[in-house]
Amino acid sequence: MFAAIGAAIFAIAYIINATSTSTDAGFTPISLLLAGLVFVALHLAGVGSGWAVPSRRRRRR
Repeated sequence: MFAAIGAAIFAIAYIINATSTSTDAGFTPISLLLAGLVFVALHLAGVGSGWAVPSRRRRRR
């Protein structure tokens, strides 16, 4: 999920950069690039992948 968010942010940054649109100082293509990299890094780190189910279960004897 985070990778898709990062890809969308990269696309927005590319469109802003390609069209040379002037934006606010905090909303530059470089800041969007860094935000996209953060989301991709979170995806690669496994954040937001859900709870892991333990593979080994104990049996009652």
